[in-house]
Amino acid sequence: MGTELLINKAINAALLAGEKIKEIYASNDFEIVEKDDFSPLTKADREAHQKIVNILESTKIPVLSEEGIHLDFAERSLWKSFWLVDPLDGTKEFISRNGEFTVNIALIRENRPIAGVIFIPVSGELYLGIVDEGAWKISNPELDITFKEISEKGTKLPIAKSSAGYIVAASRSHLNAETLAFIEDLKRDHPELEIIRKGSSLKMCMVAEGTASIYPKLGTTMEWDTAAGHAILKASGKNIFNTDLMSELTYNKENLQNPHFIAV
Repeated sequence: MGTELLINKAINAALLAGEKIKEIYASNDFEIVEKDDFSPLTKADREAHQKIVNILESTKIPVLSEEGIHLDFAERSLWKSFWLVDPLDGTKEFISRNGEFTVNIALIRENRPIAGVIFIPVSGELYLGIVDEGAWKISNPELDITFKEISEKGTKLPIAKSSAGYIVAASRSHLNAETLAFIEDLKRDHPELEIIRKGSSLKMCMVAEGTASIYPKLGTTMEWDTAAGHAILKASGKNIFNTDLMSELTYNKENLQNPHFIAV
């Protein structure tokens, strides 16, 4: 199955998961529990995970999801390709009902993201990218929409900026002192910079579409937090680098935590 057909599965999975998340979001039945790392887990995380896995399993490609079973590295290291999934990125934003949460699905090959889908259930916006083919954004797509249709009907990324201002995307819920110090250093070259705080993978979407100039993250993230956004950034001509601004993030490491990074 080629990349385009595979990403069609991911688009459908993201949209169906988004429908389920939106349904639970409209209720008062979040069923919040605490995970071992003390982060929250909701009914929406669990049910979105199941929707996505049910669809992606048909591709016969392994699925590594935040809410699934994390196999030992000895087994994962044999994977040439796999799906990397965050079924509900921004659980804290979901619980606080600010709408800034996403469904993230990436296709990884040889430890690099080659395609990604990010869906925002509340706004109905979907971001999509295949490396070396391009990235697009579309609003309120139909459930059975394909990559080809999105590339024809959607808006190609990056979108031309209407302002020459320097915009820094930063986390709404996890903005730490180290990242703030980095942003202060940026002010030497960009004294009029503006900070826009967003939840989940929306910050990477901002850089991909050109509404933000940079997204620095000098704090804790996991591979499933960044993989889909990383693919979309690469497809739009951007990237996520380690803080050396030379080497990019890689995936399926023994430790699934990301190093500090800069999306630009």
